[in-house]
Amino acid sequence: MTSARIIVFDLDGTLVDTAPDLINALNFVLDREGMPAVPLHAARNMIGAGARKLIERGVEVDGRITSVEDINRMMGDFIDYYAAHIADASRPFEGLEDALDELSARGCRFAVCTNKLEWLSKLLLDQLGLSARFSAICGADTFGVSKPDPVFLRETIARAGGHPSAAIMVGDAGPDVGVARRAGVPVIGVGFGYTEVPIAELKPDLLIHHMRDLPAAVESLTKPRNQA
Repeated sequence: MTSARIIVFDLDGTLVDTAPDLINALNFVLDREGMPAVPLHAARNMIGAGARKLIERGVEVDGRITSVEDINRMMGDFIDYYAAHIADASRPFEGLEDALDELSARGCRFAVCTNKLEWLSKLLLDQLGLSARFSAICGADTFGVSKPDPVFLRETIARAGGHPSAAIMVGDAGPDVGVARRAGVPVIGVGFGYTEVPIAELKPDLLIHHMRDLPAAVESLTKPRNQA
């Protein structure tokens, strides 16, 4: 067991604004199927439950009934296109790297716990020059479970060399709050991500609206109770 403080991040909508590239990949697939494109502003909140769910939601907009085989084929096309364009327009949210620098200087370590596939997550973070900052990058295929299954968060923390008692989850949507609650880990919600239910309604322990506020939020959650 280690006393290192581990900050575990969701990826899409928390660390990186990936919506433009995800929706472009979705629209590429929809166009090949003869379906209408989904506007970016309307599709941002369709993100967060993985590529398959994103495609299913995109198909539902057209009202078409598709088979499992159709979705599987579209998944393959989506992943091929997305991998080739994964960082065309995706960028870290403003203030992220400064916040990570400040928290690192305080002795924090970082991990990623995302419902994105692990290799795609690593590819994205590699292309953005962020991978080296994280002690563990875990996706929905890493342990065979996805959020909000608490095993996913606990195993991510362990892989990063930490313990749930010294961890904090940071995320933008229900699966992030849910996995933190089930794993007994405090959670910071971010108000700039992708969620069908407003993050404030999910009642994270703290809510921030800019990454510049993350270090103070982490400090607040880790104060001894007699100093709170």
